[in-house]
Parts: sequence; C-alpha cells; structure tokens
Amino acid sequence: MTRDDSAPPEDDYAFDPSLLIDVAGQYLFDGGPTLTQTQVAAQAGITLDQANAMWRYLGFPAVGAHEVVFTEADVEALKVVQRLTELGILDPEQLPQFVRSVGRSFSRLADWQTRLLLTSMSRDDSTDQPPLDMLSEIIPMVEEVQGYIWRRHLLSTASRMALSGSASASHTTAVVGFVDIVGYTSRSRQMSPRALGEMVEWFERVVTDLVIEHGGQVVKTIGDEVLYQLTDEVEAALLALELVERSETDERFPEVRVGTSRGPVLARLGDVYGPTVNLAARLTSLARPGRALVDSDLAAALRGDTEQFRLRRMRRTSVRGYEHLEPWSLKRPRI
Repeated sequence: MTRDDSAPPEDDYAFDPSLLIDVAGQYLFDGGPTLTQTQVAAQAGITLDQANAMWRYLGFPAVGAHEVVFTEADVEALKVVQRLTELGILDPEQLPQFVRSVGRSFSRLADWQTRLLLTSMSRDDSTDQPPLDMLSEIIPMVEEVQGYIWRRHLLSTASRMALSGSASASHTTAVVGFVDIVGYTSRSRQMSPRALGEMVEWFERVVTDLVIEHGGQVVKTIGDEVLYQLTDEVEAALLALELVERSETDERFPEVRVGTSRGPVLARLGDVYGPTVNLAARLTSLARPGRALVDSDLAAALRGDTEQFRLRRMRRTSVRGYEHLEPWSLKRPRI
C-alpha cells in the first residue's frame, strides 16, 4: 500500500478544533463551566478528597479546588455514582477500579472519534453548512448511536450469560484465545502510518467478525494482538484454524499465530483474568508464524474429533510461570 500524498496528514486539520469546545459547552453540558470542585463536592454531598479521587480515576488532570471548570453535569454524575453505591450495585472497594475502567474505555473512544471527526470535516467541502451548526447536529447523533449500542450490548450480554448459566458468577469456565500479528514491529518500521493503520483496522475487523461468527466475544485489543473468549471448544478450535489460514486467501490480512487454552477464568470489569488467560498468552508466544497451539485440556476435549482436527503433542517446554508446559499443535486433518 502507498500513501496518497494529495491527502492531508491525519493530524493536519484545516478545521478549527476549538469549535468542538464550544459545542461541548453548549450541547453536552448546557453551557460553559460555572462551578469549582469545592462547589461540586458540596452539592454532591461528598468530601473534596472524594471528588478529587473520582476525577483522577476518570483519567483527567488535577485542577485547583477553586478553578471554575465544572458544570451541573459533574454534580449529577457524582450523585448517580453515590446512589449506585448505596443500592449495592457498586462496592465501595471496587469503585476506583470501576471508574478507572470506564474512564479508560471512553478516553480511547473519545480520542478516536475526535480525530475522525476533525479529519472528516477538514476534508469535506461538499456542504455550505457552517462548522458550528454542523457539529451541533453531528454530536447529538453520535451520542444517540452510542446509547443505542450500549443498550444492545447490555441485552446481548445478559442473554449470553443467562444461556450459559453464568449470570450470577464472575468465575466461569471458558476457552480463551490470543491472536497475534507476526512481525508487527518490523512491519511497523517499513509501512507508512496510514498503511499501518489500514492493516491494523482490517486485522481487528476480520478477527472480530470471525470471533462473533463462532459464538465468541472479543475481550480487548492489546497492541498488535486480540484477546477473545468462547464457551464451545470445537468452535474455538475452528476459529483458531480460520485465523491462521486467513492470510493465505486474504492479502490484506497479516500472518498471525494463535494460542488457545481452556479452564477457569475470572470475569471482571469487562476483562478476564486467571491462569487460563496467562496460559493462552504463553502458547501464543510459542506458536510459529501461521500456526495454532492449544493447551492439554483443550486438546483432550478435541482429540476424538478426527474429522475436523489433527492434534500433535509437542515437546514440553519452560516459559515464564510454567516449568513444564505441554503445548499441542492444532491443524486440519490430512487429505
């Protein structure tokens, strides 16, 4: 892929970013800031230290107690969090982790959306609508779509947990997989920023589509790899094979390696933890380019299905945290 030099760089905005501040003040927060953090804390019924802590957990820089940078929306948000704590939905000890998790997620989303919006408006000369009016129309629509997506995901997650019988437990048994781009560091040095972005975007899109097709869920993207989970062992194995084979028929999809393990996991704040996750990560690091490895538990569950899979026990090896790791190579049957 080659970069189109006629297009402006991704961060070279002809559109004035400061207009976003005006729209944020007018639409998102009913005008500009009118309150200090001291006033926000008092109106929300919490201490100044608690208000400062919440602000830090969300990922925002510290501000002076008497700086006028807050709005009534900040007060209402703190009241809602307090009410959720009173109702027992949020454990006070878990509150910092909850707020940090939400803050990180929305920070990344806002960063991407802002850059996309600024870039799109800088290149769009097809409308005579004033930029401020255009933003005033676009931002409410984005917020509405985000609310719809959240509601849909809430329903989907509740349905999935109810069907799996894990609706009331954070500990469950799952199949966890990592898919990792081979040679990402060297690739990133040789590709233009735009080409690299296109490759990563296509990688994430294909992986997400395939995970969903096999009844799984993408947990998160970590740099050049994706962590996902499923409940069905066979579907997890088929997914691993499709992922490592994809680059043979799709030139846009990079060569990958996959590591998959089965066992208990702790689901917490939208993430998964535990030895099963660590084991899948170690297997991924051991896998050769274009290959899939599974752990002994998953291999045992698949061993009888010789029509779909060919399993080969590999030499025991030592990796960080595992002195006698037993990887199994997963392939399709010989024709």
